[in-house]
Amino acid sequence: MDVGNSVPADAIFEPLLQFEMEMGTFLSEWQHCDHLSTYLARMISHSRADPVRHSNFFSSALNELLEVSFRGGSSSGQIGLAIYRNGPTERVQITFPCPPGQVPFYREAVSKIDRSDAHSRYLDAISTDMAPSRESILLDLAINFDARIRIEENTSPAVTLIVDLPLEGLVS
Repeated sequence: MDVGNSVPADAIFEPLLQFEMEMGTFLSEWQHCDHLSTYLARMISHSRADPVRHSNFFSSALNELLEVSFRGGSSSGQIGLAIYRNGPTERVQITFPCPPGQVPFYREAVSKIDRSDAHSRYLDAISTDMAPSRESILLDLAINFDARIRIEENTSPAVTLIVDLPLEGLVS
């Protein structure tokens, strides 16, 4: 399911980095999530026109995706993250264990991102939620980062979110 206006889903992306971690470890060390996203962002941003700006944007977006997996993932299995590049666009592919009953939530949340009421739903969510919900985080990525988001459902109890971030073209 594709959402947004960015690079075609079948475009060729150059791999930049990838890692896997036990989900239980990831969940138990949540306080390090910001450090992880900042480190990865710095690693991939050095060759951009404005590396500091790019790193800040990418770190924020990646931190949001990691939060989605933190809020919806189960403690068994592995979280996997791969980052790719095609021109001005970074592609983040994040796979995390997900209880089968949660998969429809992700499918529906991704499908709602491109609806005409997405912006008003996002504003409502951020003005009323005490903590960001998984859906408001995905809306944030689509609206504020012009992200294109799709979902792949694996055969195991996991979900893969593929997010294209055209960060070089964002206006700060």
